[in-house]
Amino acid sequence: MTEPTPVPDHAGGGSNTVAARSSSAPGNARDHGGVANGQRPKPPGALALAAVESAWGTHGQRSGDEVEAGIVALWQSFGERPSQELRDRLVLHYAPLVKYVAGRVGTGLPSHVEISDLIQSGIFGLVDAIEKFEPERGLKFETYAMQRIRGAILDDLRAQDWVPRSVRSRARDVERALERLEAKLQRTATDSELADELELSTEDLRELFAQLQMTSVVALDDLIGAGHAQASLAETLPDDRAEDPVAALVDRDSRRQLAEAVERLSERDRVVVTLYYFENLTLAEIGRVLGVTESRVCQLHTRAVLRLRTKLTEPS
Repeated sequence: MTEPTPVPDHAGGGSNTVAARSSSAPGNARDHGGVANGQRPKPPGALALAAVESAWGTHGQRSGDEVEAGIVALWQSFGERPSQELRDRLVLHYAPLVKYVAGRVGTGLPSHVEISDLIQSGIFGLVDAIEKFEPERGLKFETYAMQRIRGAILDDLRAQDWVPRSVRSRARDVERALERLEAKLQRTATDSELADELELSTEDLRELFAQLQMTSVVALDDLIGAGHAQASLAETLPDDRAEDPVAALVDRDSRRQLAEAVERLSERDRVVVTLYYFENLTLAEIGRVLGVTESRVCQLHTRAVLRLRTKLTEPS
């Protein structure tokens, strides 16, 4: 399938192609090279380019026949004397083919693949097609070039893909099998049903799923949400090492309530709690500080804990 490729305004067109090309022959190089008027002779590539520009013209509206005649003259000049200038003119004329093919290829690709990258790869395919095209074979250049452009884009995509082609092929098989099953069952297929469809065991299907996990890629800069609440996916990922602000607020409030409850205890109970929980003394060591037995300290500790629990649970 081919589409007409628009010619840039400065590409030109003209019906006097043959005359212009014949005037650029070596015998007429003096007229175009400017030897008679003291200018330096133009190189062969510049002569061919000047001939094509003369054939196309630089002013006025051009008809389709004039454009076609200009392209034919350009191909003839490029075939006789290939040069970078002529090749660039051909690339400029057929550049819309690259955009068309890149758009078709990019339709089924993930959103993180940029069309501009596909176009860049396609330009190399177009240049390669121009340099290797053989008009004498009778093929239309657009048909040949579109295949070369598409091949260049796919080759570049495969070169950048870290997933083996066999895994990509298996992923497509799984997708097709799921589509067939869901169309037939009118529901989501189970793993056992999918394994039977693929003629695999359940264990082999799970191993296949593990391999296919690396084919799923999500761009972290993709926006999620709608309206003013839009944010990138990277901003929604949790940081396990970061402090939870809600938990920190609850902890600070709990500490404040506990400190207030400890302040309302009796002096002896407050000393027991302070020495046991803040100074890390044992019950025997607290008994020696207070001059009481260890069992008495245990009683005081139990009473202080019960009073703290009551003060913390009572309504404020």
